[in-house]
Amino acid sequence: MEIIIENASLFLILAGFFGLFMAWGIGANDVANAMATSVGSKALTIKHAIIIAAIFEFSGAVLAGGEVTKTIRKGIIDAGGLSATPELLVYGMLAALLAAGCWLLIASSKGWPVSTTHSIIGAIVGFAIVGIGMHAVNWGKIGFIVASWVISPLLAGVVAFAIFRSVQKLILDTENPFDNAKKYVPVYIFMAGFMISLVTLVKGLKHVGLETTTMENYTYAVIVGLVIMAIGKYFINRIQFDQSLNKDFHYASVEKVFGVLMIVTACAMAFAHGSNDVANAVGPVAAVVSIVHNDGAIGQKSMLPIWVLLIGGAGIVIGLMMYGHKVMATVGRKITELTPSRGFAAELAAATTVVMASGTGLPISTTHTLVGAVLGVGLARGMAALNLTVIRNIFMSWIITLPAGGILAIIFFFTLKGIFG
Repeated sequence: MEIIIENASLFLILAGFFGLFMAWGIGANDVANAMATSVGSKALTIKHAIIIAAIFEFSGAVLAGGEVTKTIRKGIIDAGGLSATPELLVYGMLAALLAAGCWLLIASSKGWPVSTTHSIIGAIVGFAIVGIGMHAVNWGKIGFIVASWVISPLLAGVVAFAIFRSVQKLILDTENPFDNAKKYVPVYIFMAGFMISLVTLVKGLKHVGLETTTMENYTYAVIVGLVIMAIGKYFINRIQFDQSLNKDFHYASVEKVFGVLMIVTACAMAFAHGSNDVANAVGPVAAVVSIVHNDGAIGQKSMLPIWVLLIGGAGIVIGLMMYGHKVMATVGRKITELTPSRGFAAELAAATTVVMASGTGLPISTTHTLVGAVLGVGLARGMAALNLTVIRNIFMSWIITLPAGGILAIIFFFTLKGIFG
């Protein structure tokens, strides 16, 4: 207790700095995954992708980031045994943030698309095993989360497969694909607009003090979806069929229509990612803030300070701007060849899966979800469309992430304990 009271300001500063570093890693690695389909399909330039991500990732983190934070903070370990030595939990959470941030820095520099969720959970479990004991880890919850890492790419893959098959049936495999694209793409735009606005209303606005009824939420979401559809339809109607474009690629004009849709789904994916993955950075920060503000008492309820979410949102944006291009190249170009129509199917499926998980408080991996969605789109075109070597390397980097986070956290935990102890 005395250590926390004496070093309260220092612990808060370290938590803020390490949380910013972890959020930077999320931006460099995971946000690149979220925007990679847009850039890989050439629907957006890297510059435009960064601008969109900056706005919507930050909005998702600040507006809808609180729900998943609760799962990360409270569900993984039982800190009840540390009531007499709460400083150990502070060291552990700081070590977890620093460990996950370091691993993400290494992975991003190599262009490996790893899971930030894996990184932070592996780090927290590593600290808990040496700092509290094996019994402190909620292995049931870990199993639940691990299951989500299998379920989320499968679910995203199935949804992406179904969406792209609908695109093939309604547009690509018809006699007049360009006319049908102009007819049906606004419907897909409505779906994306409806989904992103619904999660904002249902899970986001309560954190800024606005409460709405279920009926109001759906009504507002429909209105927003229709407005976004109208805007999209305006831009789509301005696209003219260009025979010269179609000489090299039969669907070139059709893909220009999908390019408009990709901008909408990129916004949806960025918001969904911000709402879900900011928890990886701010969950441990929130735990430290709670302990310090309650003079060492563990488990006391306290409001999640808005500055914590702001740090998470800012770090994500800075990381993407500085390092995001490396992982974008891997996910956007090397798994399978993406066009705007394929990228749209993958992105909308991934965003839907992430939003569903964020709404239920399940901390899934956006990396797994998006890669699963891209695989689903590739499979819709046949196994030959997939680069199996790249996929194998991605899976290997996922396996390494958990132990890497755990080992680094153990090293940093004992370092912090030595410095303050």
